Amino acid sequence: MANFIERAVILSQGEELEVPIAELQVSRSHTASSPASTFHEAERKVILEALKAASGQISGHGGAAERLGLKRTTLQNKMRRLGIGKGD
Repeated sequence: MANFIERAVILSQGEELEVPIAELQVSRSHTASSPASTFHEAERKVILEALKAASGQISGHGGAAERLGLKRTTLQNKMRRLGIGKGD
C-alpha cells in the first residue's frame, strides 16, 4: 500500500493527490489472498507443469523430480500435501 501511495504522490500534478482507482482495486484483490496460499498455488502449478512435461513420470531420468531438482520422496511429499495425484 505504501508503494501505491508513493507512486500516486510522484505522479500527481498540482496540489491534489490523484489516486488511480483502477490500481487501487487491483491492490485490494492482491491483499485478499494470503501469501501462503499464493505460494502453494504457484508451487502446485510448477509441479503440475513438470509432471506434464515428464508425461506423468515422477522419478528417473527426465522425471518431474529431476526436472525440479528435487528428490523423488520430496516431490511425492509435496504432491501429497498439495493434493496432486500422479494422473493430474
